[in-house]
Amino acid sequence: MGGVQTAEQATTINAVDEILGPTLSSGRGGDVAILFGDDAITFEQLDGEVNRFANALQPYLSKGDRALILLKDSPDFVTAFLGIMRIGAVAVPMSMRLTADDTGFIIADSGAKVLIIDHDYLPLYRRAASSYGLRPDLVVVRGQTMEGTRALADLLAGVGCERPNVSTTTDDMAYWLYSSGTTGKPKAVIHVHGGLSTGDDFLAAFGFGPGERIFSSSKLFFAYALGHVLIGGLRSGSTIILFEGWPDGEVIARIVERYRPTIMVSVPAFYRGLLRDGLADRPCFKAVRHYMSAGEALPESLYRRWLEATGLPIVEGIGATETVFLMVGGTPAEHRAGATGKPYSHCEARLLDFDERPVTQIDSPGILWAKMGSLARGYWGQPQKTAAAFQNGWYRTGDVFTVDRNGWWYHQGRADDLLKVSGQWVSPSEIEECAMSVSGVSDATVVGARDADGLVRLTLFLVAPTEDPHRLHRKVQAKLLGTLSQYKCPRRVVFMDAIPRTATGKIRRFELRNWVLGRFMMRFMDRLGLDAAELEETDPDLFRDMQGKCAMCGSLDRCAGDLERGASEEEFAEYCPNADILVSLRVAERPL
Repeated sequence: MGGVQTAEQATTINAVDEILGPTLSSGRGGDVAILFGDDAITFEQLDGEVNRFANALQPYLSKGDRALILLKDSPDFVTAFLGIMRIGAVAVPMSMRLTADDTGFIIADSGAKVLIIDHDYLPLYRRAASSYGLRPDLVVVRGQTMEGTRALADLLAGVGCERPNVSTTTDDMAYWLYSSGTTGKPKAVIHVHGGLSTGDDFLAAFGFGPGERIFSSSKLFFAYALGHVLIGGLRSGSTIILFEGWPDGEVIARIVERYRPTIMVSVPAFYRGLLRDGLADRPCFKAVRHYMSAGEALPESLYRRWLEATGLPIVEGIGATETVFLMVGGTPAEHRAGATGKPYSHCEARLLDFDERPVTQIDSPGILWAKMGSLARGYWGQPQKTAAAFQNGWYRTGDVFTVDRNGWWYHQGRADDLLKVSGQWVSPSEIEECAMSVSGVSDATVVGARDADGLVRLTLFLVAPTEDPHRLHRKVQAKLLGTLSQYKCPRRVVFMDAIPRTATGKIRRFELRNWVLGRFMMRFMDRLGLDAAELEETDPDLFRDMQGKCAMCGSLDRCAGDLERGASEEEFAEYCPNADILVSLRVAERPL
């Protein structure tokens, strides 16, 4: 990825050569590239399968055509991703946790000619295709097919492994990654063949290289895993470990026990789950040499708990779908608990305030702007959003940081999530970290919303599965008031079974914010003639339980519409988790 390019190299390049080329050209083609189940696939075998996949798809795809990949993590995912790029088409990995509506949107937005899909997702595809009235020209199924599709095995049967004769250039599109879609519809982020010229120093600092085994609990459709496992792992000559299933603590522990990875890539929520379930104490986790974390800020309390359980630190970093590789972070040799890290050598970083002026004062907040070789070229079909985010080679991340006098960067949250309370900027992450330092709290999120008086009020959402909520509520409030300024302490606390997150682990704050603003349970109680304040005072346990269920309800959009039009109680009962109990309360108050 590094090095000086000649003019010819700058115009003729293929991303697959950048990924597999270093190992193949150094005579290490016999090294194992992929471990999957009982299979050990060498770099030479992988290169041949990539060519075979490319040759099989070449009749259906021209340069620049999009091919969607909706596959579980497997060698087929890797060969599809690389094979599509090898013939100059555009590989578009898709999340396995998309709704039918988002799946249909991506099919339509991308204009894809080919879809490669696991048979488990065919029902999702059918719903998406029927809703949008669109389908790719070729649908290839890994597993059992349905009418109008073709089996992957049949597509590849009899196809040769010779390299296809296709030339690509630096600025040709190589792959797209659709953003998580935490607000609104996903955006297609465009990456090009010449956009892999970054990260070698970073990978070396973590010890990537021949003989190393890289494993990620995050799936390959996620930019973090795609960049640091599939792209970075293979480019460095490491062996990557794949498994098909969705991350589950016990399953991941068995994978780690079986394959003994030397480097593990994950997100804070998953590390937290391993600790919660008592799995981090297993000897296999002490044998991993380095742990990486990204996707969301790593709480200092979680860092210390993991260090205590395994004897090993988690090294934090932050990246983006637009950069693929991490921008700011630590290394095993240099990191600090509670700090995101420092800009990596492959990333030129600057901090600008909300008026886009350079931040010059220590510990003053600003938005990170980044410039690096792997930076995307923009968003497909969205020139206004591209112009707002990409300016003169720089990318406005939207992530707010402060920098201390020693050059350590501290993540304060997203610019959209920062709150101004009592005239002061408030970082949700500071409050969340304080709340999670209380024993028994396994997860915490803070959102702010304006009340009827136009003032921003904070709501703290807590997950504490084994604690008494009433007692824990008092402990958390005492901790907050004893640690933070009073204006940073939320007055409202809502207990939930789980914090809503995207498929990539990011908190869906906008959903929680909309729930606070919507006052759904209060409005439904008003409609039934019930006094919410009275219920909270007379039966706080019931009120707390109902409030948590309401916040987690997946039908808030429907509820909002039904509240507006005055739907019947029977209609609410079809989906509202609290409808029956609220109607019972009304009947009890007003017996016939």
